[in-house]
Amino acid sequence: MSEYRAYSLHMGKAKCAVDLGDGSERGEYVDQDYILHALGRPHRSISLMYCYYPLDAGWPGRASVVHANPNVSFAWDYPYDDYFTYRGGLNGSTEGEPFSYMRDIRRHGQDVTLTLTIDPHVSDEHLIAIAKDLRPFGRMMLRINHECTGNWFSFTKRSSYKEIGEFYCHFCAILREHAPNVRTILCTGGVDEGRTEIEMEQEFAQAVRDTDMWSIDKYFALHWGWPYDVAERGGSSHSRGSIRDIYQYTKRTYDRFKELNGGTAKPMMMSELNADGDVTGPYDQAAMVREFCDLIRQEGASWFTSFSMYQFRDRGRLGLEIEDPNNAQVGIAQPLLHTYKEIIHDDYFSPEMTLQGEVSLPVTLRWGGAEDADGLAIPLHFDRNPHFCEVVFEDDSNLMLELNGTWFYKSPKARTIDLMSAFYEKPLEGACDLPLRLFAPPAGGENDLNLEDGLMNSYTTITALPKVRIRFEPVETAR
Repeated sequence: MSEYRAYSLHMGKAKCAVDLGDGSERGEYVDQDYILHALGRPHRSISLMYCYYPLDAGWPGRASVVHANPNVSFAWDYPYDDYFTYRGGLNGSTEGEPFSYMRDIRRHGQDVTLTLTIDPHVSDEHLIAIAKDLRPFGRMMLRINHECTGNWFSFTKRSSYKEIGEFYCHFCAILREHAPNVRTILCTGGVDEGRTEIEMEQEFAQAVRDTDMWSIDKYFALHWGWPYDVAERGGSSHSRGSIRDIYQYTKRTYDRFKELNGGTAKPMMMSELNADGDVTGPYDQAAMVREFCDLIRQEGASWFTSFSMYQFRDRGRLGLEIEDPNNAQVGIAQPLLHTYKEIIHDDYFSPEMTLQGEVSLPVTLRWGGAEDADGLAIPLHFDRNPHFCEVVFEDDSNLMLELNGTWFYKSPKARTIDLMSAFYEKPLEGACDLPLRLFAPPAGGENDLNLEDGLMNSYTTITALPKVRIRFEPVETAR
């Protein structure tokens, strides 16, 4: 073990950021340690799906539980949406869901995207309470009443589309006043081939202008009849599209959003993306996702800023893993998981790293978010592929580490982090120098709002570098 030098390092935006859905009406939340080990890197953001219908009978129970009905034949045929219920808001608490998961996500160096379907009839007191709930969670994103031009969610059945559009704009204004750290995502229908306007353009044109980000949900294949029927050839509850057609659809929609916004661009994303294995099977599912990502990269589609894979573990076939029907805590990896892992480790979908000058300790690191953070780079020399590589800490810091393309989490209680898995899939072929990268997201998952810029940034002071142990042969060799 020996001492090393350290250099300032900035983490910025990827050419195309990658987010991941974790839990929905189709699956439960999977903790971030498991996902990090499975995929080898954190995401820009983790997407959670919740609903808020506090004026309804049965609230805050989950709709499919408190309104269980054997005659239900469609996932959204309940009095309110069958997402997990948002336990904050007016007279609520931030101790349970989704806040415990939001803290888990942020301490693992990722931003939060909260999808929230909301009764448009709640009072401003409710909306202000939600805004105040979200203030400590840094540069998070809020997708309000997504797929708003559809007709399946409960909010579309209790308000006109004009009212839904006006509600969106009103909530945006409340967030700007009470939680300016939160960026809003508008998710509408797009511009179909042969048309020039987005769906219900008149009702949502102002929302296009008021939102921070634009989005569509688009599945390359989808079985919307799940879990009440089985997708078979000739059926009417599923579909499959063309990757090129979906790319053009997305681009037309972005262009129209931009026109509605007076020619000024905003970030454009696909907030739910996948091919449903119920329709494609496991092999075409992986092939379609790869084809789309290859197209984005080959086209250099700078207008397309991010996508969110739906989702990590699914009870159906819309996940990187399928939930084991015998044990909900176990996931069965699909071919898509390996394909997706390869995609997100490509430079095009990885955050930009900019090395700066040498620093002396102690040094204070800033965490703005997954697209804006200041960390450290510690140069390490390797004579060849190692047999042992580990770092030892003597403090209770909360850190994300990266070596040879693989990321690791160090919790405040951890002291030794074994880095050898960085070489299992990418063994070194000879002598080389590699940086050990280190970032410090907030240990509790929340920012300190007492700081002058605490809404947007958190800070951690590093007083000592870890001790590094690298060995190039076993402790004892065979005789």
